Amino acid sequence: MTEKTYLGSIEAGGTKFIAAVQDAETGEVVARKRIPTTDSKETLAKTAQFFKEYPVNALGIGTFGPIDINPNSRTFGYILDTPKRGWSGTNVKGYFEKELGVPVAMTTDVNASCYGEYIARGKDDSKTYFYITIGTGVGAGIVQAGKFVGLNNHPEIGHTLVTPYPGDDYEGKCPFHQNKCVEGMAAGPSLEARTGIPGEKLSRDNKVFTYVAYYVAQCLYNAYMTLRPDVMVVGGSVLNEDDLVKVRKFFDQFNNNYVATPDLDELIVTPAVADNGSATLGDFELARAALENK
Repeated sequence: MTEKTYLGSIEAGGTKFIAAVQDAETGEVVARKRIPTTDSKETLAKTAQFFKEYPVNALGIGTFGPIDINPNSRTFGYILDTPKRGWSGTNVKGYFEKELGVPVAMTTDVNASCYGEYIARGKDDSKTYFYITIGTGVGAGIVQAGKFVGLNNHPEIGHTLVTPYPGDDYEGKCPFHQNKCVEGMAAGPSLEARTGIPGEKLSRDNKVFTYVAYYVAQCLYNAYMTLRPDVMVVGGSVLNEDDLVKVRKFFDQFNNNYVATPDLDELIVTPAVADNGSATLGDFELARAALENK
């Protein structure tokens, strides 16, 4: 009887870690756990304990960052300087390799999400996939011909510059760029900072969602003109399908018929994987590749 193979996923976020185990043959998720993100020592230990209870043959990690993805770097697999207190300089990849004794693949959370969308949409290596998340922060990943774009460093799309919407005098939430980057003007915390009301409790006809759509459209347009992706997936909790109607409208205005584009309903889309589960799917596939390359 052939011994079963199990793949592990860690979706490492600033508020929670989602750990999961997949049967490599059937694709069934056989175990899952939500672990609050506290200090690095406690969070990593609790996550490792989960995988000791549900052993895996390889592990894929998609984490908040910034992280070091350069395999030739002394700090490969580390979280670098991050606003998340107590996490700067944490050797995430090395920790799990030591604790679990299995191959570990690690990338950014948005890279993992983009890879999950690449898998879910048919693994078409003739296409470029772009994934952006609009949530507590703004980040993006790119997969081209089945490979991540960003060899030694990963993209930081959330800190690309934007022009304020006419009449929007908000000072911006980003401590580095204030009102000049998309994260400072469109991420979830900016909604409550503008209105005093958490974003999930705001009416969808509130003008702040028009602002957010405008900034996200700028970001997508800039990314499109740079990368010319075949699909641009907008994930995260801030925008919904109805909001994307505004995003597409602004995108079209920015383009102003300069370049031919696909139908924008097919270019700018919501995730193919339900419940923002793209990262977990991507992690499983990265774990599979790590095992095959062992």
